[in-house]
Amino acid sequence: MWLLGMNLLAIVQEPGAYAAMAAIIFVAAFLQGVGGVGFAMFASPVAAVFFPELVPGPLLSLGGFVALMTALRERQHAQWPAVAQALSGRIVGSALAVWAMATLSPRPIALIFAMLILAAVGLSVMGLRIADNGRNMAAAGVISGIMGTFTSIGAPALAIVQQHKPPPALRATLGLMLFFGSLASLTLLAWTGHYTTRHLGLSLALLPFLLLGFASSNRARGRVSPATVRRMLLALCALSAVALLVRNV
Repeated sequence: MWLLGMNLLAIVQEPGAYAAMAAIIFVAAFLQGVGGVGFAMFASPVAAVFFPELVPGPLLSLGGFVALMTALRERQHAQWPAVAQALSGRIVGSALAVWAMATLSPRPIALIFAMLILAAVGLSVMGLRIADNGRNMAAAGVISGIMGTFTSIGAPALAIVQQHKPPPALRATLGLMLFFGSLASLTLLAWTGHYTTRHLGLSLALLPFLLLGFASSNRARGRVSPATVRRMLLALCALSAVALLVRNV
């Protein structure tokens, strides 16, 4: 506890950096509350450039928390079979990512998955509908686990398979997928020493701004049509993939 308190104190003693991080988390939580995804897809590319200490651990813990709040707010619409299918893949993907972090360079892996996400977005825009079945959800879970554990951006693969659901079902189902997926990734990261009390302290220091951003989404989510939510999902998927490409080229 003493070490955690010292980490919190060190963070707030840099007000400029703290304010910038807080703004990133606020906007990311608002996007998550409206669309069901968007937290890490917005925050991770920005943080990777300006605040790399946020990636992946603190963004995974904050993203998992806001995903849970999103799911609980519309829990009656959650589709549990899809959650279980995605989670089975996410656990496998997270384990592969932790192994790869110790043995492989993350750069080529990030490039491959960024290009896969861009290709999937392009096909979706052209009208291809990826079937929302168990095999595709498990495959999306594997990709989500690898990308989420490496970069904290685990949502795009899941969002592309789920994009045609009604917004309440989309938000609740993706929220549960991302919450349980974040738990799996954080457990493995902590076990291998990649998530420490310093990362936990940073997460706790930014939690109030996450709560404010999420609360601000309450009114906005009811005014957004299914078509708008789908366009927002695809745009965020594409932007996060481009950011990964730029970061790793």
